[in-house]
Amino acid sequence: MSILQVRGLRKTFGTVTAVDDISFDVRPGEVFTIIGPNGAGKTTTLEMIEGLQTPDAGSISIDGLTWAKDADRIKIRIGVQPQSGAMFDLLTVEETLELFAAFYPKSKSSAEVLEMINLTDHRKKRVKSLSGGQRQRLAIGLGMINDPDIIFLDEPTTGLDPQARRNIWDIILNLKAMGKTTILTTHYMEEAEKLSDRVCIVDQGRVVTLDTPGALIDRLTKEREVRLSFLDGEEAAAAAESALQAQPTVVRTARDGSSLALWSIQPEETLYGLFGFTKEQGFRVEQVSIREMSLEDVFIAFTGKEWRD
Repeated sequence: MSILQVRGLRKTFGTVTAVDDISFDVRPGEVFTIIGPNGAGKTTTLEMIEGLQTPDAGSISIDGLTWAKDADRIKIRIGVQPQSGAMFDLLTVEETLELFAAFYPKSKSSAEVLEMINLTDHRKKRVKSLSGGQRQRLAIGLGMINDPDIIFLDEPTTGLDPQARRNIWDIILNLKAMGKTTILTTHYMEEAEKLSDRVCIVDQGRVVTLDTPGALIDRLTKEREVRLSFLDGEEAAAAAESALQAQPTVVRTARDGSSLALWSIQPEETLYGLFGFTKEQGFRVEQVSIREMSLEDVFIAFTGKEWRD
């Protein structure tokens, strides 16, 4: 069952095709994240789903409702994080929430929203005196004020320091715990990997892959990269590399002086055999690290572009 169905969305601006045949479903209660390079069509896709842009082709269904027939009903079912420019600097945090609440036939109390976004102690502060992280939390609170079923967050943590970013993460996880559906775009790969139930990677206006973060990583490769450095120098690294050639779990190796990198489909088994060899030879290993594949590796593999925060 899907709460959001997107089929064949297309949007052009003059000669530029921003979105080219994008389709996906979103399930109730999940955090669904759209990531992609700059200019991939993420924001345009979100704006069409939110009713801010009209698609040139395709359809959007929100819990069986469409913008053409049910715009008023959809507006009270969704929540959109406004840009900072939509807020009035001289209003207090509490006044801002109450102003936005007045736009809807029903809403949550400002006190409840203030607690959810952790701004209760700042409710009497004017918007202009808030920090960047506090303004972003208020923006999310404004998107939540009508108690929506789906909330859209377009890059809510961009430009924030790590602590402020974590505060936003907590809010998103709380929304999930409440059963809300969150559609998220982000510039931060770690954020997508930690928060998302599913990730949709878009590039050049098209969906290139869609799945859970874990499934996308597993689909990329079963190999893991292991790096070792030897106190006994190049001779030890060269001998260890030669010994690894006989291990069927090792896909390839690379050596640089006293450092050795290897790629294994079973790193634990590979290291067990390798450490038996180094102990037998009296070689001393200084450092060992196993690098797990990440969502960033998936992104690069599918788009051919290096990620930039």
